Amino acid sequence: MLNPILTLTTDFGLVDPYVAEMKAVILKINPNARIVDISHQIEKFNIRMGAYVLAAAAPYFPKGTVHVAVIDPGVGTKRKPIMIEAKNSFFIGPDNGVLALAAKNQGIKHVYEIANPKFMLPRISATFHGRDIFAPAAAFLSKGIRPSEFGPEIRNIVVPKFAKTVRKGAAFMGEIIHVDGFGNIITNFTEKHLKALNVKATVRIKIKNMELTLRLCKAYAEVEAQKPLAIIGSHDFLEISINMGNAAETFNVKVGDEVKLYRF
Repeated sequence: MLNPILTLTTDFGLVDPYVAEMKAVILKINPNARIVDISHQIEKFNIRMGAYVLAAAAPYFPKGTVHVAVIDPGVGTKRKPIMIEAKNSFFIGPDNGVLALAAKNQGIKHVYEIANPKFMLPRISATFHGRDIFAPAAAFLSKGIRPSEFGPEIRNIVVPKFAKTVRKGAAFMGEIIHVDGFGNIITNFTEKHLKALNVKATVRIKIKNMELTLRLCKAYAEVEAQKPLAIIGSHDFLEISINMGNAAETFNVKVGDEVKLYRF
């Protein structure tokens, strides 16, 4: 890779030395690596939040970028360390779902278990695979090591509920994957779901026991202040919003709540 870019997404915060240790490992193996921090303020152990943040940011990086995500409450257990080769990027991290949303959105080509000790640190801590396995794997990959050299190809990865939608007749079942700082309710539906149901001007949504009929807008200000709307947001997910208001508080919903998208 020429002038490789490696990104880091973790729940490590910025007080402890963990992020610096990962960067040190990467730069020791590949001093030419360019490291970009997506976020280190993911809520502790919140795999869903990490997956959303990674999926939101990843499409804007150049082809061939290596994304490392470490939100890993199962570190040291039997969960596999994996490398996903997608159409535009590589994703490295634990097989616990944190990579699934971003990788699925890009299109998964191959998945490899990271098992070759040549591309790990000599001593593997049971509690810090980010430094000892994922960081060196990313660095070696950025130096041109072929993905297949890291370990055996595997067929299945963990795809959590938040990375799935299910079609049931004239409806899709999904869930809320994120609530942003403005209170916008971000679902795991995308424009392709709207097209599949031939949704054009009006969206029918059910959350909890509420059935909402919302105008599908291109800008929040297309409705009056404090009025609800639906919109494909800046990260290509369907949002339920209130212009100059807080939709999550108004509708009393939270991340993980089930959402049903209907044909109108």
